[in-house]
Amino acid sequence: MGLRLGALFGWGIVIYAIMFLLWSAFVMYGFVEGFAPRAVGFLVLIITTVMAGRALRVHTWRDILPYSLSWGIMMAVFDGLMSVPLAGWEVFLDWNVWFGYAVVALGPLLALYPRFERFQSRTSSV
Repeated sequence: MGLRLGALFGWGIVIYAIMFLLWSAFVMYGFVEGFAPRAVGFLVLIITTVMAGRALRVHTWRDILPYSLSWGIMMAVFDGLMSVPLAGWEVFLDWNVWFGYAVVALGPLLALYPRFERFQSRTSSV
């Protein structure tokens, strides 16, 4: 089975857009210092990537990993296009940015966690 381009590019754009909007709002309202904005951003990123992984409707990590690695690379490309013109190349010197890429690459694998499977089957029967 090859990669579904709609899921690949669609979820890549959705993940980036949600995080870009979230951090833009944080900057606009001055919510950028300390642990709280990073924790909120991390939680939103985990939720979004798990949703993306679940949307693929696959059952093994081997099926998710090509998508999630591609999404991680897409985040770096989008940062190059969207953030570098405003913040410069220094954006890539921040460990938080690289941590975010790792979360995007590994977060969708959490969709395989059995608890998410049970939750999905309970909500789909309603």
